[in-house]
Amino acid sequence: MARLGYSDRLMVTCIYIFLGLLSFTALYPFWNALVVSFNVGKDTALGGITFWPRAFTLENYKIILSDSRLLNGFFISVSRTVAGTISAILMTALLAYGMTRSNLIGRKYYMVYFVITMYFSGGLIPAYLLNRSLGLMNTFLVFIIPSLISVWNMIVFRTFFKNLPVGLEESAQIDGCSNWGIFGRIVLPLSGPVIATLGLFTAVAHWNDWFLPSIYITSDHLLPIQTMLRQTLNSTIVTNQSSVLDSASIALMEQTRTVSTKSLTMAMMMVVTIPIMLVYPFVQKYFVKGVLVGSLKE
Repeated sequence: MARLGYSDRLMVTCIYIFLGLLSFTALYPFWNALVVSFNVGKDTALGGITFWPRAFTLENYKIILSDSRLLNGFFISVSRTVAGTISAILMTALLAYGMTRSNLIGRKYYMVYFVITMYFSGGLIPAYLLNRSLGLMNTFLVFIIPSLISVWNMIVFRTFFKNLPVGLEESAQIDGCSNWGIFGRIVLPLSGPVIATLGLFTAVAHWNDWFLPSIYITSDHLLPIQTMLRQTLNSTIVTNQSSVLDSASIALMEQTRTVSTKSLTMAMMMVVTIPIMLVYPFVQKYFVKGVLVGSLKE
């Protein structure tokens, strides 16, 4: 292999330096939040916390994990993410499979109708009135039903299904397999990469959503932890009546005197962020293959 010239080495060095600085600017805010979450609150208030905790403590996490409302919110978030992702992927894939059927009457008109919904919507107020008329207010189903279908994901699924070998479906039909059997026994098992990729995108959207519960949910026992974090960021934890901490946690704060609003907020951010980050390594290998195979047609 030929050695690089001086100009080439200089270019490569500049590229590595640029990528290193870019990575640092992306990762440092997360690292600093993690460091603050492990630092004593009174010491954090003095400022100057950068790369390492100056006064290490686990008190912030003890208070967060001992609060019953936060644990319930975490359970709601996990339940919503799992149920919402499975149902959305299944329904979207089923719709995409139906759109690949050449004998579907009006298939082109359906496709035009779906694409229009990608660019235009009725807005927030009509959506609110519709969900209220359907009786979805203060119910767990409001997390699931409005997000069952994603037109963009349907198009990706549809393109992927159309690229599957035709002989597989024909052989299954000869063996007496119905459309349901073809979809469940052949199409879905062969769609692992695209299902994993779109499933991750859907799961992240469900996990990070705080806006929808703030509109449709008024019962504390149905609030996900993301909405609670939003309330925490917009209010003072100790003094505000809408605090996400219960009386026992506030009493513990007064007793220890080692926590602060900022330290508790950062600890709560870590509790919200880390679970969904742990999912990425398991599906990262499907990203390029899943999205490209579902988006290109030869």
